[in-house]
Amino acid sequence: MNKNTGMTLTEKILARASGKAAVSPGETVWVDVDVLLTHDVCGPPAIGIFKKEFGKNAAVWDREKLVIIPDHYIFTKDVYANRNIDILRDFASEQRLPYYYDVGTENYKGVCHVAMPELGFTRPGEVLFGTDSHTCTAGAFGQFATGIGNTDAAFIMGTGKLWVKVPETMKFIFEGEIPPWIMAKDLILQIIGDIGVDGATYRAMEFAGDGVMAMDMEGRMTLTNMVIEAGGKNGVVEPDQTTFDYLAGKTDKKYEPVFNSTDARYHSVRRYKSKDLQPMVAKPHSPDNKATVTEVRGTKLTRAYIGSCTGGKISDFEAAARIIKGNPLRLDTYVVPATTQVRQQLREVTFEGETLWDIFEQAGCHMGEASCAACLGGPSDTFGRLNHEEICISTTNRNFPGRMGSKKSQVYLASPYTVAASAVSGTIADPRDYLPVAVG
Repeated sequence: MNKNTGMTLTEKILARASGKAAVSPGETVWVDVDVLLTHDVCGPPAIGIFKKEFGKNAAVWDREKLVIIPDHYIFTKDVYANRNIDILRDFASEQRLPYYYDVGTENYKGVCHVAMPELGFTRPGEVLFGTDSHTCTAGAFGQFATGIGNTDAAFIMGTGKLWVKVPETMKFIFEGEIPPWIMAKDLILQIIGDIGVDGATYRAMEFAGDGVMAMDMEGRMTLTNMVIEAGGKNGVVEPDQTTFDYLAGKTDKKYEPVFNSTDARYHSVRRYKSKDLQPMVAKPHSPDNKATVTEVRGTKLTRAYIGSCTGGKISDFEAAARIIKGNPLRLDTYVVPATTQVRQQLREVTFEGETLWDIFEQAGCHMGEASCAACLGGPSDTFGRLNHEEICISTTNRNFPGRMGSKKSQVYLASPYTVAASAVSGTIADPRDYLPVAVG
């Protein structure tokens, strides 16, 4: 690599983690892993491979760096799902793992991708791998975070390293103030619709511009969460004071943020005028099957779902409550907080004198436990699982056939604003019709 050529944020993180002065896209390097995350779906097979390859009595490379958060198939009577939890529990005990957050205890946290920031594991400049494709959520904190398979996870358990090809970086810049009726979900659905579900295959997707940097951390997490829906290797936002303020008090580990070089080279740069953004919807059965809400307004629905790592954060529920408060619902509406902390916040955060929990409960919403719940379907008794031929509008991240239950069901993806407006309308609706803001 030419010494005069600067590196992107992603390249700088991987260079430091591999002990190199510089790396370039396409180069393959050994990186030291700062955090390995797994859960109840992929943890047991990864553990099985680890024991087979390193020995049944082998110790993990660093028990302080392995985080296990069951969250997918947990509130179920399914014996196979329950057995997965038993395997995690036994492994955590054998290895004396300090960061195992067991379901059914006060230590339980909920969806791993939202719990990880709450617990202070999403530190700028570090490398995080997880056995879940939405591990890329943590890139919102200026971290290299990406999903891996069970075999790679087992290798990390034994060595603390992984062989990684450095991705090119695509940059997406949002210029100007984002309109008040637009949420981060609208931005990422716009991008995925523009480039397609394979448009960022094995590339970093970096989000920038004053529109993005004005977002809180939860909005940035929504952007990076869905890069995998465009085939991305990782998503990333440069860390700033908003990042540091969020992490203050959540971790006592020192971290060293890195930033883009002024002469960094990108695969491509796309620019958006924030003022031109529209509320977006992804129609069945692909996240890139985009439409503006105006184009699909009035589409028949049978259910609304507000939850998941993408749409189950407290800011997502604050947005939904702004529209739902005082309005009767015309759809079966599910509210599923991502984590136990968010669930508690629903009982504490108020809007116009009422807690969010009371607003949703009085409107007739079905209130769920903190978990992935219906986002990934799961066992037949999973809360909120879609039945035969439901038509759902959801804040989740995928709408493939069968993703939330029956393969004959249809799922439309949208922001919490749009989902809430649709729950009130009974059909796909424009949030601008319900928000006390000028449309412009």
